[in-house]
Amino acid sequence: MQEMITVAVDAMGGDNAPNEIIKGCIESINDDNNIKIYLVGNNIIINEQLTKYTYNKEQLEVVDAKETIDTCESPVMAIRRKKDSSLVKGLNLVKEKKANAFVSAGSTGAILAGGTFIVGRIKGIERPALAPLIPHKKGVSLLIDCGANVDSKASYLVQYAKMGSIYFENVLGVKNPKVALINIGEEKSKGNNLVKETYSLLQNEDINFIGNIEARDIPEGKADILVCDAFVGNIILKYTEGFALTMFSMLKKYLLQNIRSKIGTFLLKPALKNFKKSFDYTEYGGAPLLGLEGLVVKTHGSSDAKAIKNTILQCKKFSDQKINKKIKENIKI
Repeated sequence: MQEMITVAVDAMGGDNAPNEIIKGCIESINDDNNIKIYLVGNNIIINEQLTKYTYNKEQLEVVDAKETIDTCESPVMAIRRKKDSSLVKGLNLVKEKKANAFVSAGSTGAILAGGTFIVGRIKGIERPALAPLIPHKKGVSLLIDCGANVDSKASYLVQYAKMGSIYFENVLGVKNPKVALINIGEEKSKGNNLVKETYSLLQNEDINFIGNIEARDIPEGKADILVCDAFVGNIILKYTEGFALTMFSMLKKYLLQNIRSKIGTFLLKPALKNFKKSFDYTEYGGAPLLGLEGLVVKTHGSSDAKAIKNTILQCKKFSDQKINKKIKENIKI
């Protein structure tokens, strides 16, 4: 029998809160009876929405929180001042071991700050790292770090590589995943001092380090774990998102510009649907903040119910595979 996992979900964070957040939670517990949800937010609004759904009442509990943290607020100040916010209350549920994981589509800065200050780092981890999955032509790669640490040390990047390998192997099921360091060239001598030092350290680690990788090789899927500081990682992530949106917009424009192209599009519809699905972030869940004592996952600000559901199921797999236990066993203090 599988263990029950409890996930605290920020009902008030994100562009589509609370409707899509609540819907995604309901879909997740209707899909898996080993999940319990703490829906954190304004109880009047949440309970009103819940009347629309049929679900097992024992699998969902509302935790009242009167405040919300906006994306325009200073993350650290908001975490300190808004103790009754859905984000802070959700993180405290993880800290107090009442929840195995916390999920939010809200302020990235507040989630990063709150995860570090409230949940806390695993002993021996210098900095937690935000690690989203990004698509390529063969599947997905884990990009680590993409937003938590703009200024990094080589020792941070080494820990990112090790944590990313553990996560990718156990959650994605890829044995001995290939780890690469993002650089401006494949040669060991290329890059700034940070990547040169990191390269030397990674060579001596017990991971499948394949060397440097250039940005143009990322879409080819040459590596499973893409290691970099958050400044580089965030630029790659935002460019990937922007490029995908632009590509599909242009594709739609040209495919529907005349009768002939519309007929061709109709015939290609199944293939185009699968192609679009491979770029759909909602298929992969959210970005875990690896290195914390409990699981904290940042999902996309525009997440719909499907994205929330898949993120919650992602948390279940993280817990089932005991990722944090394995990180603790593999990171030397």
